[in-house]
Amino acid sequence: MSDPARETSKRASPETEEATTHFGFRTVPEADKRSLVGAVFSSVASRYDLMNDLMSGGIHRFWKAALLDWLNPRPEQLLLDVGGGTGDIAFRFLDRGGGGALVVDINREMLAVGRDRAIDRGHLRGLDWVCGDGEHLPVADSSVDAFTIAFAIRNVTHIDAVLREARRVLKPGGHFLCLEFSRVSLPVLDRLYEAYSFRVLPLLGRVVARDPEAYRYLAESIRRFPSQERFAQMIGAAGLKQVKWRSLSGGIVALHSAWRI
Repeated sequence: MSDPARETSKRASPETEEATTHFGFRTVPEADKRSLVGAVFSSVASRYDLMNDLMSGGIHRFWKAALLDWLNPRPEQLLLDVGGGTGDIAFRFLDRGGGGALVVDINREMLAVGRDRAIDRGHLRGLDWVCGDGEHLPVADSSVDAFTIAFAIRNVTHIDAVLREARRVLKPGGHFLCLEFSRVSLPVLDRLYEAYSFRVLPLLGRVVARDPEAYRYLAESIRRFPSQERFAQMIGAAGLKQVKWRSLSGGIVALHSAWRI
């Protein structure tokens, strides 16, 4: 069986065929993936947080709380949250006593939602919003204390590039945390989850977000993401150390931790 994490940048014939990657279950030119993913999140930005609640039954709040528990925010910490345009992780970080947060997202519509939410919540200081690519972060070397990425890394073209960028921007002693959908480990739950993902999610997307294809892509992108063990190996290969992971909700999601030494 092929490894999804290794299927990016395939080139059957260097002279005649351009590099390809996956977009859900489709194979697309690498150059097209960014715009395809961008279109998905532009379409659902205004209903993204509502859909998170509906899709997970609110359990995503528990998953994010687990991430913040492991991070243990402190007043002297500066957080970089990548792909967190609507601000969920950044707000929680500040609410728990973190010093400041920089949110980087490639999608301007998602960032606009996040800025509006920040005003509504009274987060007028300690937050910066930057439109940028996780594979080429507009952030200085060794400049942040913590790097988080939640439900975003499976959407990038080159996962290994994001992991290398995480190591680059973290200070020595900085903490990396990734929360992402993963491989269900319970025999009955895996079948139920498969049916839910490919039948219920697109229906919710049609009714609530008015974009069933966006949520069909979501289900497909989850299936293409590496297993907990394989992703941990990729984190270590990027130069981050002390890699650990925890499965949550039977493996529906996994939380990976590592450190810049």
